[in-house]
Amino acid sequence: MAREVYLLLENGEVFQGKGFGAPVDELCAEVVFTTAMTGYLETLTDPSYYGQMVVQTFPLIGNYGVIPEDFESGRSHVSAYIVRDLCEEPSNFRCEGTLDAFLKQQGIPGLYGIDTRHLTQLIREHGVMNGKLTSKKPPYDPAELESIKNYAIVHAVDSVSRPEPQVFEGENPSYNVVLWDFGAKQNIVRELVNRGCRVTVVPGKTKAEEITALHPDGIMLSNGPGDPAENTQIIAELRKLFDANIPIFGICLGHQLLALAHGAKTGKLKYGHRGANQPVKELESGRIYVSSQNHGYAVLTETLPDCAQLSFINVNDGTCEGVRYTDMPAFTVQFHPEACGGPKDTRFLFDQFIRLMASHSASHQK
Repeated sequence: MAREVYLLLENGEVFQGKGFGAPVDELCAEVVFTTAMTGYLETLTDPSYYGQMVVQTFPLIGNYGVIPEDFESGRSHVSAYIVRDLCEEPSNFRCEGTLDAFLKQQGIPGLYGIDTRHLTQLIREHGVMNGKLTSKKPPYDPAELESIKNYAIVHAVDSVSRPEPQVFEGENPSYNVVLWDFGAKQNIVRELVNRGCRVTVVPGKTKAEEITALHPDGIMLSNGPGDPAENTQIIAELRKLFDANIPIFGICLGHQLLALAHGAKTGKLKYGHRGANQPVKELESGRIYVSSQNHGYAVLTETLPDCAQLSFINVNDGTCEGVRYTDMPAFTVQFHPEACGGPKDTRFLFDQFIRLMASHSASHQK
């Protein structure tokens, strides 16, 4: 029989549901929602969700089970997982287990049987809130609400970045790329390898001189969790690469960090952009792309320096979704062109990165 579990939000609202996955006595995290209709495995294994309870707005989750081949990292990074209806008997020819068993194995608690629509509306109206999963029944002491409000995600990149370098390559690679891992999704590696790159993934704590010593044709700045402005040491190392004249492509947190290194500022969004159906507009062509996104912070457009040209905006709220730099061969995007759970519309950006490396290499050979 499923155990009773409660979600207590920092505003005092309580949701009663059933527990699955790992048992929980008490756990605090930031509560966020994602609108993706598929790709829950990619969500669960995306390091960018570190420190967060993830609410799925799509009602039925778990129907195709667990498929390790689709994981974006070696383990799950969410603090807890919240769904409306949990499928306990998945049906898929690739399925290797149930969501309940996977979360138990990962030590992550889940909650189902609550009104996720109402919870999502609360977050949209009031903004992202902290919450506590607890087996303790209401009422709750006011001191508990205060402790929930005081929860903060810290040391996020250090917690998810791999500790040692790793190398990935296919047959006869043409380009040597360093992927700076701030919480990198595995499909970034796959997209680069499929385009003829030898990819050396280095930890977030890596120094700029260690990266240049690898003589890369290009540098990928990965996605990752947490407040981008917290990463002062990484930002300082990024600045050291300005004069190296190495092509750079940044995604999500990497996009934010390069902007911060150029003196721009970032700000926290009311409830973030998370889902596989986020529209972005390419300003040069006027074309709209449907993108996959997962971020709670954005680069503040008005703070961009003259050398940073806005290239994409979010159609829903006008926030910065992409930047091209004129002081160095670099471009970045806030969304995820490598996303498995979303459309493939923006994968052409990896091709642009390959062309940038090729043209840069050709100009140096002249």
